[in-house]
Amino acid sequence: MDDHAPDPDDRAPRQHVVPLRRRDFLRGAAGMAVSSALAASQAPATAAPAADAAPGYFTPAEWAFVRAAVDRLIPADGNGPGGVEAGVPVFLDRQMQLPYGHGAYWYMQGPFHPEAPPTLGYQMRMTPRELYRAGIAAIDRGARQAHGEAFADLDAARRDAVLALADGGTLAPDAALAGAFFALLLRNTREGYFADPMYGGNRDMAAWKMVGFPGARADFTDWIDQQGKPYPYGPVSIGGSRGRA
Repeated sequence: MDDHAPDPDDRAPRQHVVPLRRRDFLRGAAGMAVSSALAASQAPATAAPAADAAPGYFTPAEWAFVRAAVDRLIPADGNGPGGVEAGVPVFLDRQMQLPYGHGAYWYMQGPFHPEAPPTLGYQMRMTPRELYRAGIAAIDRGARQAHGEAFADLDAARRDAVLALADGGTLAPDAALAGAFFALLLRNTREGYFADPMYGGNRDMAAWKMVGFPGARADFTDWIDQQGKPYPYGPVSIGGSRGRA
């Protein structure tokens, strides 16, 4: 299933180019915390894995790419943990093995219309896990063509340059495929950073603490109208674990 050649016409609708800066990346993404936590609850959960847990779907080379890409999309800084530290690669690997990765939540029969607007939903023949596999290979080909090395072997500046080309739909030799994959990777990385930690990302609820999200608390209505005041009690995960504010 994962080794068929991608159709060059399989292009996801182009999205707004997102500058590869942490502040711009996270701006607006905090509002996804609630939806990500609830959407993730549709899938079975297991105990949070160790940070260096071996992947279940990605190959070693793909795993190196995922970790390198997530590290550039959400680098660690004084505002909060980086994507790798927060467990986003683990979240992504789990999603590839769950119904989401197999396209179970979308209509996956033709006809496909890559030029259709985003409101009409996913418009590719590949399932998300197939798109990840093909897209990682496409970006690695682009990195080798431009810089002579696989993406994970590049320094931070050259990684950013390759991702910017992929985001803009101009990374040769597989520009359309790389662009479609980058759009999905960007979306899933945000989801993993803010989802409930039981699904692998947002380790120790660090992303929730950073934005002041209370998590799955049963009642915080007393604070809804207190805009500008930090929530003092810290978040609670779906599993009941508590984090300090």
